[in-house]
Amino acid sequence: MSDSMPKPSADTGGSRPDAVALYRTMRLIRRFEERCIALVKAGEIVGGIHPYIGQEAVAAGVCAALRPDDVITSTHRGHGHVLAKGADLNRMTAELMGRTTGLNKGRGGSMHAADVGLGILGANGIVGAGAPIATGAAWAAARAGADRVAVSFFGDGAVSQGVVLESLNLASLWRLPVLFVCENNGYSSTATVADMVAGTIVGRAVAFGIPAETVDGMDAEAVAAVARKHAERARAGGGPAFLECATYRFDAHHTWEHRSFVRYRTPEQVDEGRRRDPVRIQGERIPDAERARVDDEVEAALEEAVRFALDSPKPDPADALDHLYATGLRPRAGVSTHA
Repeated sequence: MSDSMPKPSADTGGSRPDAVALYRTMRLIRRFEERCIALVKAGEIVGGIHPYIGQEAVAAGVCAALRPDDVITSTHRGHGHVLAKGADLNRMTAELMGRTTGLNKGRGGSMHAADVGLGILGANGIVGAGAPIATGAAWAAARAGADRVAVSFFGDGAVSQGVVLESLNLASLWRLPVLFVCENNGYSSTATVADMVAGTIVGRAVAFGIPAETVDGMDAEAVAAVARKHAERARAGGGPAFLECATYRFDAHHTWEHRSFVRYRTPEQVDEGRRRDPVRIQGERIPDAERARVDDEVEAALEEAVRFALDSPKPDPADALDHLYATGLRPRAGVSTHA
C-alpha cells in the first residue's frame, strides 16, 4: 500500500470503530467505483464492472471488525471488499485495467481480484462460490489451532444456491469460525428479492442452527458493531454466524445497463433508495475539516492510481497460457496467440 493511499477501516479495539477511518474507506470505495465507471466508458476497463455504489457501509463495517490475518472471500461485486481489506489501490486499479502491475498481473480483472497475503482469497464470478472457500479456510484455521476468522460476502441472489446451503451445514456441524455476510440490496440482478426468495434470508441460517440477524447495511458503525460481536464469538470457538445487511444498490447491476437502458426499477425508486446514502451518513459523524481532508486524500490517491495503471504495460499475448498448467506448458512453435 502506497504512503499516499487512504488506509482501510481499522478497529480501535473499543466499543466503536474509528469513525474517520470508516469514512475514509467508504469514500475511497465510492470514488473508486465512480472512477471505474468513467474508465469503462472511456474503454480503459474492458468488459465492464458491477458497481458497488450504495453498499459501501457493508464492506467497510465488516472489515473494520477483522484482524489483518483474517480472511475474506468476495463476489462479482467485490471491489469494495477488496479495498476495505487493504488491497493496494494502485495495483487494484491496474488489475481492472488489465495491466501486468495489477494484483494478479491483469489476469483476474474486476471479478477475480485477489491478494492472498492480505487475506483476500478472491472475488468470484460464480454466485455463492466464495462460501465453501471461506468455510474451508475456517476449517483449516480451526485444524491449525489458529483463531483466525473467515468471512464470506455474497448477495441475496446466492441464498438459494446449494453450495451456500451446504457451507452453512458444514460450518454449523463443525462449529467453524466463519461469518456469512449476505448483502441484501433488494435485487438479484434485475429480479426483486420478493420474487426470488421464499421465506426469509436469515431463516436459511437459522434452519442450520446458526445465529443470524439483520442489520442496517447503510450504517457502517452498526454493521461494524454486529460484525465484531460475531467475529469475537467465532474467534473464541463459538462457531459460525450469519449477518444479513439490508442495503441498496444505487447504480446498475452491471455497467452494460448504461448502454442497454434495461428498466426494472423506476427513477423514483432509485431516488428513494438514495435518500439514505451510507457515505453521507458516516461523513456527517466527523468534523467538516476532517471530512474535507479525507476527501482530498482520496482524490489524490485515485489520481496516482489511474496514472500508475495507464503507465503500466499491457500483457504480452505470447504469455496468455502462462499459469494455466502446473507444467508450465507453452504453445507449440508456430501457434499464434494474437487475436
